[in-house]
Amino acid sequence: MASNLLCQNKKARFLYHIEEAWEAGIVLTGSEVKSIREGRVSLQDSFARIENGEIFLYHMHVGSYRAAQPFDHDPHRVRKLLLHRREIQRLVGKVEEKGLTLIPLKLYLNDGRIKVEIALAKGKRLHDRRDDLKRREAEREIHRALRKRV
Repeated sequence: MASNLLCQNKKARFLYHIEEAWEAGIVLTGSEVKSIREGRVSLQDSFARIENGEIFLYHMHVGSYRAAQPFDHDPHRVRKLLLHRREIQRLVGKVEEKGLTLIPLKLYLNDGRIKVEIALAKGKRLHDRRDDLKRREAEREIHRALRKRV
């Protein structure tokens, strides 16, 4: 799946504790699909919200597609995500009950269709992020020491 990866939200795992993740379809226009395939997309600062039993993705930036210039799309428009009704109902319960949020982790191709991996996440506190940095640095030092030893 690494070759099919179109975009990844790299800060998501640093800023949030990821509880669960789901694959969702996304409603796009033709120029958006071509622009995403060219890599003109960013998931930074984007989030999903449940409204009237439907899930919408906010702040996903899709750059303009040059060949569709006069009929181009709005780069910051709200996009609808496609999930089964029972999955949406499960998410509604968890988001309202526990104070969790929905964030997109990555955008990728699956059988020629663009999919979004959304996650149920809880924000990390500052000390949690510092602990993660310390743990990562310690692992790097261990790997360096082992490499020098071998």
